[in-house]
Amino acid sequence: MYINSGDKMKIYLDIVFLLNFIIDFFILYGVKIVLKEKNKLIRILFGSLIGSLTLILLFIDIASISLIIFKFIVSCLIILISFGKKNFFKNLAYFYLISIILGGSFYLLDITYEEGNLLVFRNNYLINFIVLVLGSIFIIFLFIKEHIKYKEKYLNKYIVKIDLFKKTYELEGFIDTGNRLVDPYKKRCVILVNIKMRKQANYIYVPFKALNSKGIIPCLKPDKVIINDKEFSNCLIGFSKDKFNIEGLECILPNKFKEEL
Repeated sequence: MYINSGDKMKIYLDIVFLLNFIIDFFILYGVKIVLKEKNKLIRILFGSLIGSLTLILLFIDIASISLIIFKFIVSCLIILISFGKKNFFKNLAYFYLISIILGGSFYLLDITYEEGNLLVFRNNYLINFIVLVLGSIFIIFLFIKEHIKYKEKYLNKYIVKIDLFKKTYELEGFIDTGNRLVDPYKKRCVILVNIKMRKQANYIYVPFKALNSKGIIPCLKPDKVIINDKEFSNCLIGFSKDKFNIEGLECILPNKFKEEL
């Protein structure tokens, strides 16, 4: 089905509806992955359907301010249907963020609303449709990938307070999922630090095995470790000779802490 708007312009409603549905679906699915929502896929499909029904705005003469309010209300409805009330504002914010990134990317690539592009097709509407769908998936995939990488690199940082030999060290720590080091005696996890300590006679030596190396790490039992006002006692402080790759990082927290923080 299409609307003929003169000799040079056709709007295919079924294609536009399907395109909007697919793009809305991938935006909502992107929100689901980024925020680790556990909602059912059917809810996202239904939310995408509601979003696609805004196609009726093509046939309504409505003032700009009313259009903005209506679109905002529809966006809120889409989020409620797709994810429910929990984390509503966060879900809504990421829905808009991904939508803006997607729209901005298309604008940058000069995929506009002019003839032969997003809404108006001539003889190459199928190619346009495929390019837009694949382009949307690719852009959203890149956003998700970079966002997860950012979270893993920066958002797992913590201020770690270590009490050791009547001295308190305040370090910037990072949870590393690869740090599963434990001492073989009491199964205590190991916090790796980059600070220098005077030589002690009561080191606990913990063996480690990495991809291309193995050895032992000298460790000490701290008096107290506090992270986010939570105290950890069943752990050791291991002294690493190698500098950590992330700038400003002074200690690497074990993967086990991820469950408790």
